[in-house]
Amino acid sequence: MEMPAIVLIGAQWGDEGKGKVTDLLGGQVGYVVRYQGGNNAGHTVITPDGQKYALHLLPSGVLTPGCTPVIGNGVVIDPKVLIAEIDGLAERGLSCERLLISADAHLIMPHHRALDRVVERYLGSARIGTTGRGIGPAYGDKVARVGIRVQDLLDPGILRKKLEMVLREKNQVLVKVYNRKAIDVGAVVEEYLAYAERLRPYIADTRLVLGRALENGETVLLEGAQATLLDVDHGTYPFVTSSSPTAGGACVGSGIPPTRISQVIGVIKAYTTRVGAGPFPTELFDDNGTHLAKVGVEFGTTTGRPRRVGWFDAVVGRYAVRVNGISDLVVTKLDVLSGLPKVPICVGYEVDGQRVDEMPMTQTAFHHATPVYEELDGWWEDVAKARSFADLPLNAQRYVERIESLCGARVSVVGVGPGREENVVRHPLV
Repeated sequence: MEMPAIVLIGAQWGDEGKGKVTDLLGGQVGYVVRYQGGNNAGHTVITPDGQKYALHLLPSGVLTPGCTPVIGNGVVIDPKVLIAEIDGLAERGLSCERLLISADAHLIMPHHRALDRVVERYLGSARIGTTGRGIGPAYGDKVARVGIRVQDLLDPGILRKKLEMVLREKNQVLVKVYNRKAIDVGAVVEEYLAYAERLRPYIADTRLVLGRALENGETVLLEGAQATLLDVDHGTYPFVTSSSPTAGGACVGSGIPPTRISQVIGVIKAYTTRVGAGPFPTELFDDNGTHLAKVGVEFGTTTGRPRRVGWFDAVVGRYAVRVNGISDLVVTKLDVLSGLPKVPICVGYEVDGQRVDEMPMTQTAFHHATPVYEELDGWWEDVAKARSFADLPLNAQRYVERIESLCGARVSVVGVGPGREENVVRHPLV
């Protein structure tokens, strides 16, 4: 029997806690595929024995025994970072022997990192807030068709030729525009051929492997990095990532056709956070914001940057459900809201005196949007021990139900604490 592919995405600006879902699906998934992004995103995974792992490029399935982790063609890979991550897990007794890397994934090169840092600096106050890891420039070169791919590591002649061609232009820019040192072709070739030796055993035609896995009745989980509102097409452009974290991007970044996807699970926090620059209508600058950030421990997995914090935004939630075709919502961090007298939900915006209930069409309008709030009563009880919906305080239940009705998708799971088991499952995900 042919099995479905499941897409798992963030429904806000990232950091929603997608690891919770991967944990819940656990042993039911044969393959976990990372389909876009690079080491500009991370997720923290806590294993059953309480070990904490921060993963940046490896899909979370690498920690699940018997699961095959796959880095899809839509990812941009910094080989040095990937090897360090593989070695880091090995030191802790975890093998990456099942890992597969798409031969078609693009590589982050030294010139990408150099340009990322210098361009962002030159933008001054107009900067986007990139992580400076070369992600944007690598995707730019991919689209400009001058990118270097994983498969090029297997052919030293091609690698050198491609690199010579691309550095002819990039070195001009680095030296003459930004007054930086030129990058030496020979040194880069040597460095990357050393990476090639390490990565060779993992390189595969992942499209074929995944197609066959689905035909053979395996369940494939497609795991996005970042989130819906950071999508280069559907996010708050230009304050976005350079790839497509939305459900449509899962097909492109893995080579799995849309007709194979049977379920889209959207993870949404019980409030909202955002890292980096860009519009954020429900952002809080008061004691409530400080409280949520502190209780929710809102710092980035990859950068350690403090996250910006705000109330739950149902306009964003509704938009994410529509754009991704979300079938199940997982609401995380409900416990962080415990102890607040009132919990506001943003149900719409006011833009230049007009009430709008959907995402504004233009960037300008979204920058001008102020939230329209509906206040719900809070709850004082500790919710961490709740395992069924009925265990939750009545006001917490009402809050979850309100999210469900405003976003237009069923809330299947509610996260009530950071631990793996701290979940209320209303509808099984598989």
